[in-house]
Amino acid sequence: MAYRSGTYIAFDGLGQENPTLSDFKYYSTIQAWARNTEIDFKYVDSHAKTSAVRDTSLRTTLQLRIRERLSNSKNVVVILSSDTRKTGSMLSYEIEQAVDTYFLPLIIAYVDYSAIADPSQLSSYWPNALSTRISKGTAKAIHIPFLKNAILDAISQFSFNNLPKTSLNYYCRDAHMQFGCISVASPFINTMK
Repeated sequence: MAYRSGTYIAFDGLGQENPTLSDFKYYSTIQAWARNTEIDFKYVDSHAKTSAVRDTSLRTTLQLRIRERLSNSKNVVVILSSDTRKTGSMLSYEIEQAVDTYFLPLIIAYVDYSAIADPSQLSSYWPNALSTRISKGTAKAIHIPFLKNAILDAISQFSFNNLPKTSLNYYCRDAHMQFGCISVASPFINTMK
C-alpha cells in the first residue's frame, strides 16, 4: 500500500453535469485556498494521485478510482449541504468505503453552518450511509463548519492513526472562537450562516 498522506474530499454531485450547480463548488473552494499563496492552507489532494474521471464514466471505473484514492488517504472531508441526497449518489459509496474498508476518520463539513455545537441536531443533512454508520458508532468523525481554519485544523489533526473518539465529535467553544466562527458574546449553539 502506498504512503497514506492524502485528504480525500467527498461531496454530492447532485446528478448535475455542470459542476457549478453541485456541491463540487465547495471542493473547488478548498482547491482555491490551497493554490492561493496568500493563504496558509496546505494539504495533499487524494484526487490528484490517480487519473481523472468524470461523472459520466462507468460506475465500475468511478468505484475503482474512489478505492484507489481512499487507499492513499489519511482522512476524508465529507462536504454536506442542504441539497445533499440521502441516497443515489457516489457520496454514499465513498462514505461506506472510507468507514468500512479503509477505517478513515470523517471530517464532516457543513456548508450552511458557521458553528457546530451539537452534531446530532444536523442528522437531516446526513446521507443514509453516514446516518447508519453514526448510529452504529463505526464512523469516527468530527463535525465542523465549512470554514478554512476549521477544515485545515481537522485535516492536520485527524488521520487513520489518530481517529476522533466517537461519531459525534465537534470542536469546543474556544476552538470556534479561534477559528473566527463565534465571538465571546455569541451563544455556543449550531449557527447557520
